[in-house]
Parts: sequence; structure tokens; C-alpha cells
Amino acid sequence: MQYIDLEPFEDFVRSRNLVNNEHLPYYINWILRFLRSEFDRAHLSESDLLQCFSDQLARDDSVQDWQLRQAMKAVELYLNVYLPAKQGIAEPENPKRELLLSDSQQAMRQMKELLKLRHYSPKTLETYTGWVDRYFRYAKGHKLEWNSPDTVRAYLSYLATQRNVASSTQNQAFNSVLFLFRETLRVDLPEINSVRAKRGPKLPVVLSVEETGRLLSAAEGTAGLMLRLTYGAGLRVSETIRLRVKDLDFDSGVLSVRSGKGDKDRSTILPASLMPDLKAHLERVRALHAADLEKGAGAVWLPNALARKYPKAPKEWGWQYVFPAKNLSVDPESGKTRRHHVSETIMQTAIRNAVSVADIAKHVTIHTLRHSFATHLLMQGVNIREVQELLGHKSVDTTMIYTHVVRTMSARPQSPLDTL
Repeated sequence: MQYIDLEPFEDFVRSRNLVNNEHLPYYINWILRFLRSEFDRAHLSESDLLQCFSDQLARDDSVQDWQLRQAMKAVELYLNVYLPAKQGIAEPENPKRELLLSDSQQAMRQMKELLKLRHYSPKTLETYTGWVDRYFRYAKGHKLEWNSPDTVRAYLSYLATQRNVASSTQNQAFNSVLFLFRETLRVDLPEINSVRAKRGPKLPVVLSVEETGRLLSAAEGTAGLMLRLTYGAGLRVSETIRLRVKDLDFDSGVLSVRSGKGDKDRSTILPASLMPDLKAHLERVRALHAADLEKGAGAVWLPNALARKYPKAPKEWGWQYVFPAKNLSVDPESGKTRRHHVSETIMQTAIRNAVSVADIAKHVTIHTLRHSFATHLLMQGVNIREVQELLGHKSVDTTMIYTHVVRTMSARPQSPLDTL
């Protein structure tokens, strides 16, 4: 068997922290399998080679779905990142020189590719690219060199002093620009941390049990069902709208969240009180799906290479969205007509209306329901570690914030004024 030296690839990936160390051996094995596959490489394009390799793995019953996804990520990393860098196309030896020579559009493209490669969420990608684009426009409008650390400091100071943005907003801009320089262009920004905004401890807005009941009672229809499920399972808005039928286990009372924040899966509570309404809702969704199938539609988007491995899966009932959009739409990437999930604006409008009807003066968003879920569980005496698992927090320190809220909502000392 031909010897293939992937040690330089391993050093490249480790130095840039592109893959978790414990996963790297599996990536190397997949790349070796790809390189040793008998394809007609001289007459196939790179995309065709990837397709052939994906099809080859899809026919192998011993390769599971997650392994297929991992294999394709590994090969794409090797072909699209490592090889161009090795050939001096994407990352020359002197990254500072590349920074000086590259234009802002090229830098933006590189950042987008790296964000996708590291599996940042679409929301994070949108946020980071939005701030970097505003930074470029600021530099151009003030006739400053965008690749200068002084310009970064000036921009962050401008946000704080002239735009009067909140510290969290300033730090969001800071993290976005920092990712552009340090992670994408591999250029350090000396002493740039000195302009990071200091944010004091903030407690999340939490509804009382009584307020939560009033709010949810004021929300009707499918949007009301979505809000109740969001509170009852402690979901993020993106997790609610992307739920698929197979994620609901009525027999076990378990709701599975797939590829949540940080691309992590988790299980949480499927509220028993919602099961009758959810089952009735799914009957209506199933009828809609049957009508789509009769029209020759009925397929949904599937993540990564699953659609190639299971070509019939996109039309199967279990993969359909629990909360589908009202109308069919054209997928901009594939050009196929599909029924996507509902927009989060449906829930945002519903909660604004419910807050008004329930006459709640607090600043309530959909995420407030998740905060309230965690706080109310702790008030019931649920162990904080269990709450951490239900929320999908990486560290219990993140969950600890709700213990402070519990103290403010529990029995408080009596004011001396009340004893006079």
C-alpha cells in the first residue's frame, strides 16, 4: 500500500486549531481513505471527486450518518484549506504581508470560509460579517487603513463615545474584528484588549410563574403553541422553529435538540400538558405534507450529506418540520422548491402581542421564556447540573446566573419601613 505522509497536514491543523485534537486521528483516517480511493482523478474535477467519495461511503452500510458528515468535513478541509495553503495560495509564509496586499473583500471571503469551516452558526456568521463590513465602511469613510490596529482602536472608541452603544454591543464588534485579524489573517493586534468594554454583572429578565401563565394564555394558535413549547422545554427560538417530527418522543416525554448552539445535540423535557395539542397539530401538518407529495413536492432540506446517503429521506414524514412555513419556496442554494420551517418573526410578533394583552411591563423577548424555564426549575428544587444539561450549557457557571435570580424571587427580608 502506498505510503502517504499526512504529518504536515496534522501540524497545519494543530497550529491553527481547526479540529478538536481528539477528532484529528479520525480526520486523518478519512483523508487517507479518500486519497487511496481508486478514482479517475485526471478527468474529474474537485467537486466530482468529493461527490464520488461521498457516494462510495453512502453505499457502505458500516458508515453511519455522523461518520459520513465527518469524512466530508475532513476531505474538504484537506482540499480547500490545507492544499491551497501548502501551495502558497491562501496563506503565504508572511501573513502580515498578505494582510497589507489583500483587499477588504478578499479578507471578508476568507473570514466567511473560516467561520463555516469551524461550524459557527448562521446567526454568528451574519453578526460577525455585519460588524466587519461596518468596520470597513468606517475605515473607508474616515480615509484610514483598515489593516491598522490604530484604526481598530479608533472604531471601537467611536462606537462607545459617539454612538453610545451598550458594552455588550461594543464587545460584539470587538470579537468580530478580532476574529478577522487573529483567526482569519493570522495577525496579532498588540494591546487591543485595552479597548474592550467592561460589562458589569447583569441578571436576565425572568417572568414570575403567574406572569408566565398570563403571557402564554394570551397567545393563541400555532404561534401560541410554539411559545408554550419554547417555555416548557427551555428552547432557543432557532431550536423551536427547526424541530423535526422525529425529534418529538411522545412515549418517553423527551424532546431532542439537534445541532443546537455550538453544533451540539441534547435532550430536554417534552411537556406532558402539550402532547394533545402537539399531536393534533402534527395531524394537520401531515395532511399538508400529503398534499405537497401529491403536487410532486414534499421534500425538506437535510443537513450535510444525508440527502445523498438517504435520497428518499427528504420526503419522509419523520424529517418534516414540526412548524412548516405556510407556503412553498425556492431554496436559493439548490434551486429546489421546498417547504421550509416558519420564520422566527412569527414567534416575535406573537410574543409582542401577548405581552401587550397580558399587560406585562417587563422587557420580554422569546429568550425570556428560556430564562424563566431555568429559573422556575431551580425554584422547584431541580439540581443545577440537571438544569445545565436541559439548557445545553457548556459550563455550569453559565447556569449559575439563574441562582441569583432565584434569590431575588424567593422570600425576601422584610423592609424596616414595613414594620413601623
